[in-house]
Amino acid sequence: MNNVQYAFVLRRLATILAVAILSLSLTAAVTGILLSFYYEPTAGGAYNSLREIKSEIPNGWLIQRLHEIAGNGLIGTSLIAIVVMFLGEKFRRSWLTAWISGILLTLVAIALGWTAMLLDWTQLGYWRFTIELGTVEAVPGIGSLLREILTGGGAINTVTVAHLYTLHSYILSIGALILAVIHLGGLLLQEKEEKQTLIESEAKFS
Repeated sequence: MNNVQYAFVLRRLATILAVAILSLSLTAAVTGILLSFYYEPTAGGAYNSLREIKSEIPNGWLIQRLHEIAGNGLIGTSLIAIVVMFLGEKFRRSWLTAWISGILLTLVAIALGWTAMLLDWTQLGYWRFTIELGTVEAVPGIGSLLREILTGGGAINTVTVAHLYTLHSYILSIGALILAVIHLGGLLLQEKEEKQTLIESEAKFS
């Protein structure tokens, strides 16, 4: 009986976390779209445009802050969801779908935070990205190619900001939303299967 209750709590917690993940993804996407109206993805314009958003655009500081909180919250919630799903493992197709999409979603959430590193064009972001590029370049076989793709050449400049902005705002953001929907759908399907199994078991022994 305790095992059944334990499994139910973990299953329900995983579903609640999946709803939170989708909500955070939508919040980050909506606030990101609002910021994009005023953000300038260039080496010099990025810093100035973000400063204007904070100080001159009505509620701009709030939108930017919500965007940051949603992004960081997405990473944390995704990691917690992975742990919960691991503890409540049910090796069914629906569980496997939710498990794989959850892992991919966590990686995408981390990548979103990574690509945002340089988008504010501050000294801290610049030097952090420079150090990270050294790590990327050290990847065997494809390190140099990845660096070329990210920077658009050799130096960190406007092209680099544009590339990271494209990855962050279009590819990774859309991927996060799709994975969040798949993750929640897999967990809802798992709950439906578990409920059906319970009904069949009760009918069998009644």
